[in-house]
Amino acid sequence: MATIISNSANETEQLGERVAKALKGKEVIALFGGLGMGKTAFTRGLARGFGIDEGVSSPTFALVNEYRGSVTVYHFDMYRVQTWDDLYSTGFFDYIGNGVLVIEWSENIEGALPDDAVRVTIQRGAHDEQRIFTIEGIDL
Repeated sequence: MATIISNSANETEQLGERVAKALKGKEVIALFGGLGMGKTAFTRGLARGFGIDEGVSSPTFALVNEYRGSVTVYHFDMYRVQTWDDLYSTGFFDYIGNGVLVIEWSENIEGALPDDAVRVTIQRGAHDEQRIFTIEGIDL
């Protein structure tokens, strides 16, 4: 487990890039943290680590965004998922193993996450821009 402090959105993106370099390309990245914690900034950096330089945005209304680079990244938003039927309707299980899945609001589907999911918990730090990242499931 690694604990990393980010003091800005730019540092959060750099952390995402660092995490991408530790991945093999078929992982599930489960993001835990409330509104405004930097989940999308982290994902933007992770995507950049796979050569994806633009187009990364929160998939709030689409439920899943797909970004193609050296690895395909599937970016899910599970905020509105409340039931197993909701989860199945996202196609989530069909994507596992076909690229890197990044799941915002993983709290809502915790019982469906693979045992080997990389868990990234984000908490507010000492000031408005600071975030504390706890990362489990990979070596950084």
